[in-house]
Order: sequence, then structure tokens, then C-alpha cells
Amino acid sequence: MRAILFILAGFMLFMSCKNSETKKIAVDKIFINATVYTVDAEFSKAQSFAIRGDKFVAVGLTDSIQAKYQATETIDLQGKIVYPGFIDAHCHFFGFGASLQSVDLAGTTSFDEVVQRVQEFNNQKPSDFIYGRGWDQNDWESKEFPDKKKLDSLYPDIPVVLERIDGHAYLVNQKTLDLAKIDNTTVTEGGEIVKTGKNLTGVLIDNPMELVTAVMPKMTGKQGVSALQDAQEYCFNYGLTTVNDAGLDRETIFLIDSLQQAGGLDMRIYAMISNTPEDVDYFIEKGILKTDKLNVRSVKVYGDGALGSRGAALREPYSDRAGHYGAMVTPVDSIYSLAKKLAATNFQMNTHAIGDSANTVILKAYAEALKDQSDRRWKIEHAQVISPEDFNYFDENILPSVQPTHATSDMYWAKDRLGERRMKGAYAYKKLLNEAGIIALGTDFPVEKVNPFYTFYAAVARKDLMHYPEGGFQMKDALSREETLRGMTIWAAYSNFEENEKGSIEPGKFADFIVMDEDLMTVDEDAIPNLEVSQTWLGGKQVK
Repeated sequence: MRAILFILAGFMLFMSCKNSETKKIAVDKIFINATVYTVDAEFSKAQSFAIRGDKFVAVGLTDSIQAKYQATETIDLQGKIVYPGFIDAHCHFFGFGASLQSVDLAGTTSFDEVVQRVQEFNNQKPSDFIYGRGWDQNDWESKEFPDKKKLDSLYPDIPVVLERIDGHAYLVNQKTLDLAKIDNTTVTEGGEIVKTGKNLTGVLIDNPMELVTAVMPKMTGKQGVSALQDAQEYCFNYGLTTVNDAGLDRETIFLIDSLQQAGGLDMRIYAMISNTPEDVDYFIEKGILKTDKLNVRSVKVYGDGALGSRGAALREPYSDRAGHYGAMVTPVDSIYSLAKKLAATNFQMNTHAIGDSANTVILKAYAEALKDQSDRRWKIEHAQVISPEDFNYFDENILPSVQPTHATSDMYWAKDRLGERRMKGAYAYKKLLNEAGIIALGTDFPVEKVNPFYTFYAAVARKDLMHYPEGGFQMKDALSREETLRGMTIWAAYSNFEENEKGSIEPGKFADFIVMDEDLMTVDEDAIPNLEVSQTWLGGKQVK
């Protein structure tokens, strides 16, 4: 009898264990034995998480996750580090993809090198139109804007358009000027047609560029697809799972949507509509366009130009150019009227503002338009030079969206442009964070490099890739590692009204995450720029 009871008890225990197994919740994947930075409200860590479909369903300790969930696939990360997928809060994703099809002029140290690269590219890929981007005269020994004479002699019959790295100046040859009908009598507002005496140099700053853009050949649909897919591959390699594309026309937005719907593009894109009446009015009438991978609910506006080309609008003259103030690209009355128009909709207004004068205009226009509203999250893109009395405009309605590598790129010459006093309110990321409560971080690529680890290093160490300057640049405005990671994930998501679907590793959010061999939060500071992403996952699917 005892033997029978013993066997019966053993059978019941076996059945109990078996039933326990069958009661486990089915999921697609379980990741175990990792160091997981969830970037939740408590900035807590975990060891394991479960995924069903394209979302996280549980996050916790390895033992507890395995006890509760049963997966089709269990992946042992063997101590590797996991972060939410990076979000670039301000870039030019489509423009970067297009630039991969053209002459890369980034890093050139002289105008002669610019010309050399143009010749080499055109010899390899002969064309009836030459376009390149990336030159920066501040990196040259002369520091002076180039002249079109060499391009005229080499390409008298082929239009050449070479865009400055910040996108706020063109160098074009005479053939292009002729096509655009630009001569000594041409008058434009909001920019400059640069001359030496009465002679056109071929350099166009800000608004006059539009005359050239209007005669440039349009990209074909096939070329557009290639640009988007090439940019995606590049970005996935760096752990980017969402990009904020700052300024897209309706046609490009529709191309992105159709390609995503067809499965040809996975990157999640927060699209800012270019500020043209036709496109803005179209989307206001149709309303917000939102899918799992595309969010169209903001308008990108240009307040002024760039500091590097002396196009940023300053309240007092440039320290290195007497009597020159830069210029507003969009007239002040147009800024105010557009702000009022958008305040009556659910659309966000995201405005490029570099100089202290431009920032004053935009901040006051925002404050006036939103005075009876809350939680609008309109952005100042760049927020580069702020007057002391203007910082307190930043709040739940007005958020800063900045690019830390601008500080470490500009630090060599910014003081020459601004002088000692104005530098105190320049690249002031910590002050902006303290005022607004969050700060969204991006790169502005292809103005800067795509690599988000450069962003992280510039924000935390305030140094360039040569680890200069020793001790960091204006360290009072450095961000902590936690603040920086939040700025590249959950705060960037918040600035897009997407904090409930991405930006942290929490149940119910998209399973967008990256895996690394080294810990970004503890590694030696100067090693940060050399870190690499070993895996990138988007919606539970490995894309790198």
C-alpha cells in the first residue's frame, strides 16, 4: 500500500510540474543573462525580457522571466549590454541617403581638395549635373569662402552645385548661375549672394539658394528608394531605430509611407513637413498621419541661417565682421502668423534657431501662440545661442532639441563669431535641460556624422574626437551619462509624443533595442567614440 501511495504521489507531483509548464505564457523570444538599461522612470536595470510580436511583454530578472514565459526562441546574451534603440531627434535622413549618391566633401582641408574630389567622382561617374556636399571653409587654412573660377574652367558646360556642410550655402559655377538666372542685378531677402567687388563668387547663402534648387534635376523614384534604403542600412549599423527627418516635402513623405507599407523600409521616421504653404495646408486639412513606422505631425521652419556661414541672426553684430548681423530666413511676421495657425491644430512647430536674435523671435512667437495651451511640445531646433533673459521661455510647451557635436565642431571658431559675453549662452545644454525638464539629442547628420556615440561623447565630455580640449569645452553645460542616454531615447521619444510606444524597454512598447559588448555608462570616457553596436533590433526583428 505504501508503495502504491508513493507512486501516486510521484505521479501527482509530475503532473503538477507538467501543468505548471503548460501554464507558462507563450511568447516569441526571451533574452536572458544581459545587463539591460531600461531607461524607465527610475532608470532601473534588468537581466531579461520577453517579446511577443513586435513588442516587449515583460522585463525583469532572468529566473522570473523564464519561470513565467515560454518562448519559441531563447537567446542567451551572456552578459552583454542592452539599451533602448537610439533616436536621432534631428537629422536629414533622406538628404543623407541622397548624399551617398553624390560627391562627399566632408573633411576636406582645402578648396583644392574639394576640386580634386569633384574631379575623381565625375571621372568615375560621369554626369550632366554634378552635386556634392560637406565642405566647410572653417576647416581650411584660409578660412575664406571659395570662388567659382576653378569650377568655371573645369566645367564650363556642366552645372556644378557644392553644398556647404550645414546646408546653408552653395558654391556653384557660372553655368548654374546662368540656369538659375542669377546675376549682378538679382535681389533676394534673407541671405546673401556673395560678391568680390561686382563679381559673383558663386557662393549663395540661405534664401538665394532656392533659385538654384529650383533648377536642379529632381531625384527619380528609383533613386529616392535607393537613398532611403542606403541611409537605413547605415543608421541601423549605429543602433538608430527612429530618426527625426527635419524637413520633407509631401512627395518624399508619401514615398516613405508607401515603401514602409510594402516592407521595403523598416526605419521608424518622425517626419517634419517642410514649410511650404501647399504641403502645410495639405496636412493640416488631412490631419496627423500616424502608423507604427511613420509619424507626420510637425512642421519644420527655418528661423535663420548658420553660424559657420555667418547667416545666424544675432542681436548685435558679429565679433569678426563689423556691421553684419546675419539674417532671418523666414520673416518675423510670417513666423508669428504660422505659429498662430499651427497653434489652432494638433501639429507641432519645430523651428531652426541658431543666433540669439532668431531664438528671441521664435521663443516669443511660440509663447504668444501657446499662451492658453499646455503640453504642446513645440521645439527649438538647435537652440544654439540664447540670451540670458530668454532661457526661461523653455517649459512643457517649448522644448530644446540640440546636437552636441555642433559644440565640439564649432568651438574652434565660435568665440570669434560671438565674443566672450555671448558664448556664455551658447551650446548651453545643461541650462536648457534645467529649464525645460527634458532635452532631445540628435546629430543633424549629414552636417555632422551619423555616429550616436560621437553625440554621447560630445554631450558628456564636451571634447572632439582628438579628445580636445583637455578638461572639456564649457563644462558647466555638460550632461551626465544618464541625462545623455535619456536624451537619445525616452526624452527624444517624448519630444515626438511617442513616449508611450518607444524610448525605453518596458512592457507594451515596441521591441526596439541594441546590444553592445561594452557598457556605455561605465566605460572610460575617452573610449566612448570608439564603441560599436553588435546587434540592432527593431520591433523584435534583428536588422543588424
